[in-house]
Amino acid sequence: MQVSMLSVAIAAAVLFGVAEIANWRRNHRRDVDDVGFMPWRGIALAAAAVALFATAFWLSGR
Repeated sequence: MQVSMLSVAIAAAVLFGVAEIANWRRNHRRDVDDVGFMPWRGIALAAAAVALFATAFWLSGR
């Protein structure tokens, strides 16, 4: 179970990074009217929460 919690934490951290890059690209786009439909800020916050909880569960089992 500990390996799976670590892999979930790593995957969530990677997703957080991807969402932050996508959100940065959205904030710095040239065409203001070209809006997207993905809630990158919410995805980043959810991924960060999952990464923190999975890391906590991984550390508590060690």
